[in-house]
Amino acid sequence: MQAGRVTGGIHFHGPGGEQTGPQPRQLPADVHGFVNRVHELDQLNAVVAGENGDPLVICVCVIAGTAGAGKTSLALRWAHQVQDRFPDGQLYVNLRGYDPGEPVTAQEALHRFLPALGVPAGSVPQDIDAAAALYRSLLADRQMLVVLDNAATVGQVRPLLPGGPGCLVLVTSRSRLSGLAVRDGARRLTLGTLPQAEAVALLRAVTSGHRAEDDLEKLTELADLCARLPLALRIAAERAASRPHLRLDDLIADLRDESALWDALSTGDDEEAEAVRTVFAWSYRALSEQAARLFRLLGLHPGPEFGLRAAAALAAVPVPRTRQLLDSLVNAHLLEQMGPDRYQFHDLLRAYATDQANHEETAGEREAALYRVLDWYLHGADAAQTWISPDEQHAALTPSGDDVRSSEFADYDSAVDWAEREHTNLLQAIRAAAGTADRMAWQLAVVFWNARPSSAPVTEWLAVGDIALEAARRSGDRHAEAQLLTHLGRDNVRVDRLSEALDCHRRALEIRRETADPVGEATSLNLIGLVHLRRRQLTSAADHFAQAIPLFQEADSPPWAAIALSNLASAHYSAGRSAAASTVAGEALSAHRAMDNPRGEGNILRVMSCLQLEEGRPEAALNSAQQALDIALSLRDDRLEGYWLIALGDAQRSLGKHDDALTSYQRSAALHRRLGNRSREALAWYGAGQTYQALERGSEAARFHRRAVAAHRELGDTWQEAVALDGLAGVVVTDDPGAAAGHWTAALELVRGYDDPRAAAMRERVEAALGRA
Repeated sequence: MQAGRVTGGIHFHGPGGEQTGPQPRQLPADVHGFVNRVHELDQLNAVVAGENGDPLVICVCVIAGTAGAGKTSLALRWAHQVQDRFPDGQLYVNLRGYDPGEPVTAQEALHRFLPALGVPAGSVPQDIDAAAALYRSLLADRQMLVVLDNAATVGQVRPLLPGGPGCLVLVTSRSRLSGLAVRDGARRLTLGTLPQAEAVALLRAVTSGHRAEDDLEKLTELADLCARLPLALRIAAERAASRPHLRLDDLIADLRDESALWDALSTGDDEEAEAVRTVFAWSYRALSEQAARLFRLLGLHPGPEFGLRAAAALAAVPVPRTRQLLDSLVNAHLLEQMGPDRYQFHDLLRAYATDQANHEETAGEREAALYRVLDWYLHGADAAQTWISPDEQHAALTPSGDDVRSSEFADYDSAVDWAEREHTNLLQAIRAAAGTADRMAWQLAVVFWNARPSSAPVTEWLAVGDIALEAARRSGDRHAEAQLLTHLGRDNVRVDRLSEALDCHRRALEIRRETADPVGEATSLNLIGLVHLRRRQLTSAADHFAQAIPLFQEADSPPWAAIALSNLASAHYSAGRSAAASTVAGEALSAHRAMDNPRGEGNILRVMSCLQLEEGRPEAALNSAQQALDIALSLRDDRLEGYWLIALGDAQRSLGKHDDALTSYQRSAALHRRLGNRSREALAWYGAGQTYQALERGSEAARFHRRAVAAHRELGDTWQEAVALDGLAGVVVTDDPGAAAGHWTAALELVRGYDDPRAAAMRERVEAALGRA
C-alpha cells in the first residue's frame, strides 16, 4: 500500500503531495523620485525583522493618513525594498475606498487574488465566506506580502487577511481602522505632512535637471502653499519643471492667486484639502483647451480606470490625438498611467475633474459624452459575447455613431481579457445609465451577462441586475424584463438563493406566456425544474422538464431539448425511477453525441454510470464514468472533473478496486475544497467512508461519515445528511448499537417528508435496521 495523505485534516489513502502554487508578482512599479520618509521606512522595517533578524508576530500593518500624504507611495517603496523577504510572491489591490464611485468589495478582491494563486477563474467560490476560507488555505504555509491600498472600512480588509504567520498585510487608509488593531493585532503607522526639509527635497528631486537651482526660501514658500503634501508637491514641481525659464516668484504668485479664489469659495474647514484643490486648479488652468476638456470629461467616466479607446469615445476625439492628450495629463501628474493605454485618477483628482465637468460643460454636453462611452462599452461587450457565449442570442442594438469606434476581438482569449479588464467599468456603466438612459442600462446588463468572464463574482451582477430590471420595467420592454428575470434566477441558484430564483423564473414564465414566446416559456420551465431538482421536489422537477422538452422540439431548438432530456433523466434517477431514467438518458446521450456537445455527453454519462451501478452492471458503470472523466479532463474543467470523479469512485468501489476508489475520492475532495463546494466535498467524504467500511477499517470510515453528516447539516441538505447518517449507523452498529439506532432514527426523521420511491425504499430499509438494532 502507498503512504497515506492528509487533506483538510482527514486521512486519505492515495499517492502524491501538494504542488507548489504560482508566485504572483502584482506590485505596481516603484515610485519614481521617492525621497525621504526615512523614519517611516525604519518603522516598517521593524515589522518584519527584529534586531537579530528574527521574524516578529505582527502580520497586519496599517499606514493611515490624510488624502495626498503619500501613503501609497510609501507602501510601494517599502514593498519593493522587502519583496525578497516574501519568496512566495506579492498580491496587490486598490480597494478604492475613497473614490467617487463604488469601492472594490472584499469579494471582488478575492476574485482577483484567487486566480493569481492558481484557482481557475471559473472555479472561484461565489460565496464570500467560502472564497475567504479557500484564500486562507492557499496562503496558510506561504510567505507572501499582501498590499491592500485605499481601504475605507475594516469590512473591506478582514476577509483578505491570511490566517498563517508567514504573510504580512500592508493596508493604506485615510481611516485609522481601529478594529484591525483591536481584533487582528495590527500595527498602525500614521503618516502626516512632510517636514519642511523633506518637502523641499521632494521639490528639488522632481525639478532636478529641468531648472537652475531655485532659492531655498522660495522653495519653502512653495512647499507651504502645497501644505507639504506629496501629491500637491509633485504636481507643483512638475509645473515648475515644465517651465524652466519662468521665475519661481511668478509660479508662486499664480498659486497664491488660485489660493485666494479657493478661499473665497470655500468654508476653510480643512486647510490641507484647500491647499490640494488650489494646486489642482493651478495645474488644470495651465492645460491646453483640448487637454482640459478631456480631463474634465474623464471625470464623468463611470469606472475608476479606463483605456485609451474609452477615453476617445468619451471625448469624441480620434484615438491618436486622444493618446497625445492623455500623455499631457500624465506629464502634468493629473493622471496616472497604469500600463499600455491604461489610466486612472487619484481619487481626489477624479472628484476635482467631475466638479469641473459639472461647472464647465452643459447638461447636454455631459449627457452626450456619457452616452458615447456607455455605447462604447455596450458594443464592446456585444463583440466579446461572440467569443465568450457564441450560442447565446445577441441583443438587437442600435449601431454606434461615427465618433464611437467599437472594440473587435481576434479570438477567445482577447475577448476574455477585455471582459476581465473592463468588468468593473461595465458594472458601473449599468449604474450610470439607470434612470437617465434606461434602455442602455438594461441592454448593458443583458449583453454583459453573456460576456461575463468566469472570474466575475455572481453577486456583483445580481446587484446591477436588479437595477437593470427596474430600468426595463420603466422602458416598458416585457421581453427585456423576462430576460433579466431569467438571468437573475440563474445567478440566484449559483449562490444558493433558491426561493429568490424560483420567484424570478416564475415571473419570467408568466411574461413569456403572455407574450407568446414558446422558446422563452420552455427555458423558464426547464429552469424552474432545476430549482425543484435542487430542492429534491422530484415530481415537480420532472413535470417541468417534461413540459419544456416538446416546446423546445417544436421550436427547433435541439440543444436545449437535449439538455432538458438530461435533466429529466436526473430527476427520474434521483427519485429511484430507474427504468424511466434509463430510457430518457439513452435519448439524451444520442442527442448530445449527434450535436457534438461534450459537456452534455459527459453529464449524461455520469447519470448512466449511476444507473448501471444500481442495475448490477459495475463494469458498464466504470466505463461510463471513465468516459465522462476523460471529457472533463479534455475540457480542463475542474468542476466537472471533481463531480464526475465521485461516480468513478463509486464504480471502482463496487468492483473491489478500493485503492483506485480512494484515489478518486481523494482527488474529488481536494478539487471541491479548492473550488469551495462543500456539498460535493462531503459527497466525496461519504464515498471514502463507504470504501473504508468495505476495507473493514471502521474508525476511519466513521470519521469520514461524521464529517459528511456535519457538512450536509450545516448546508441544510436534509437528504444527503440522512444518507450520511445511514452510512455512519452502518459502520458503528456492531460496536455501538445504541448510537447506530440514534443515527438511523435521525435519518428517518429527515426523510419523512419525501414521497419519491427512493425515499420510500430508504425509509423501509432504515426501519428494518432499527428493528434489528
